[in-house]
Amino acid sequence: MTLVKILIDLGHDLTTNPKHLRWLCPLLFVADAVLCGLIVWKVPYTEIDWVAYMEQVTQYINGERDYVLIKGGTGPLVYPAAHVYIYSGLYYLTGGGNILYGQIIFIGLYLGTLALVMECYRLGKAPPYVFPLLVLSKRLHSVYLLRLFNDCFAVGALWLAIYAYQRRVWTIGSISYSWALGVKMSVLLALPAVGIILVQATGMLISLPFLPVNAWGYFSRAFEFTRTFLFKWTVNWRFMGEERFLSKKFSIILLSAHLVLLLLFLTTRWIKPSGRPVLGFIHTILQPPGSAVQQAVSRGVTPQFVLTAILTSNAIGMLCARSLHYQFYAWLAWGTPFLLWRTGLHPVVGFALWGAQEWAWNVYPSTDVSSKVVVGILAITVLDVWWGTRGDFTSERDRERSQKSD
Repeated sequence: MTLVKILIDLGHDLTTNPKHLRWLCPLLFVADAVLCGLIVWKVPYTEIDWVAYMEQVTQYINGERDYVLIKGGTGPLVYPAAHVYIYSGLYYLTGGGNILYGQIIFIGLYLGTLALVMECYRLGKAPPYVFPLLVLSKRLHSVYLLRLFNDCFAVGALWLAIYAYQRRVWTIGSISYSWALGVKMSVLLALPAVGIILVQATGMLISLPFLPVNAWGYFSRAFEFTRTFLFKWTVNWRFMGEERFLSKKFSIILLSAHLVLLLLFLTTRWIKPSGRPVLGFIHTILQPPGSAVQQAVSRGVTPQFVLTAILTSNAIGMLCARSLHYQFYAWLAWGTPFLLWRTGLHPVVGFALWGAQEWAWNVYPSTDVSSKVVVGILAITVLDVWWGTRGDFTSERDRERSQKSD
C-alpha cells in the first residue's frame, strides 16, 4: 500500500467516521470559545437594537402593560412577551448599559446553542466533515456577539426543541418551541414540520404552542402579520427593485410559492413515517390507528427525520419570506450545513454553496448580486433536499420492504 493510498484512506476515515466526533466536537467547541473571546475583546460593538430593547423593557419594569404604548428609539415593541421577560432579565444583569456584560452572556448563549446543534447533528448522523462549518460563520458571530439580537434566544430555544424531539421528549420539546415563539414569530416557519412530526410520533398534536390569551393590543404588536417591510434593509429580494418588492402581487406570489413547497414536502416526504398516501394520512388524524400501528409509525420519526423536516420547513419559509434582515442569518447558518449534506450533492459542491451563502450574507449593504446569491442558494438547498431525500426509508413499512428486497 502506497503512502498516498494510506493518506487518502486516513482522510476519508477522519471526515466520514462518526467515532471521530468524540474529539472533533470538543476541539471545535474550545476553538470557537477562544474565537468568541477574541471577537468581543478586539472587535468594536455595533449598536443597533440594544438601546431600544432597554428603553422598552424599562417601561415594562416601571409598570406599563399596554403593548401599544411601549416604544423605544427604533419604534414600538413588536415582539411577544418572552422577549420582554428575557431582556428585562438582561436589564437587571447589565444595568441596562454594560454592553460587555451583555456580550459575555451572549457568548454563553452562542456556545450553549452550538453544543445543542452539534448534538442534533450527531443524532442526525451527519458526517464529521460537516461540523467545521458550524464554527466558521463571520456573520453568525457578528449577530450574536456584536449585535445582541433577540433572534439568538429564539434560535437557541428552537434548537433545544429539536434536540428534545430527537430524543422523543415531546412535551419538553413543545414547551421549548412555545418559548421560542414567545420571543419571535419567525419560529412559525418551522411549525408545519413540527405539527407533522408530533402527529406521526404521538398520534395527536400534544402540547402544540397556543398563544396566550391577552388583549388585542398584545396580538396586534407581538404577531403583526401586516407589518410593512422596508426595501433598504432587505438581504434577499433587492434585485427585484423597490416597486416590485413592495407590490401586493409579489407578496401573493411568495405566499403561493410557500404553500406549494410546503404541500410538496408534506405529501411526498414528511408523511413518509405513516406509510400512507395523503388521504390515508388525513384519515389517521381523524381516526387514530391502534397502538401497535401507531408505535410502528412513531419509530419512523427518527432523529434524522426530525432534524431534516424542521430545518427544511424553516428554509422554505426563509426562501419565500418577503424580506430577510441580517439578523435572520441566525435562523439559517446552523441549519445549512446539514441540509446541504442531505441534498446528496458532492461535499465540494456543498462547501462551495456554503461559502457563497456566507459571502452573500456578509455583503453590506446588500446588492443585486448578493441578494440573487441568497435566494439562489436557498432555492438550490430546498429543491435538492427534496430530491436528495427521495430514497429515505423513514417508515416501518418502507424498511420492511427494503429488508425483504435485500
